[in-house]
Amino acid sequence: MTHAVVLIEAERDAMSRLGGELADIDGVAEAYSVTGEWDFVAIVRVPRHEQLADVVTGQITQLPGVSRTQTMVAFEAFSRHDLEALFSIGG
Repeated sequence: MTHAVVLIEAERDAMSRLGGELADIDGVAEAYSVTGEWDFVAIVRVPRHEQLADVVTGQITQLPGVSRTQTMVAFEAFSRHDLEALFSIGG
């Protein structure tokens, strides 16, 4: 599984609809509107590394109103939820 964090800058007129459009993309596990330099953060989870390019450059950047993106690919994923699930197996 490949995990990535995609920072997204949006045009002003796209702000009200872009969050829902991001969340509708297969591979986008979560989408947040945020404060600061970036307008949205998308958490992408895809089975294979090769699929990441399709999600980011083939879908996210093609949405009307997306000005620019920056993608950070995770080396490892750490999650309290994942750890709790691991230790609850068989228990």
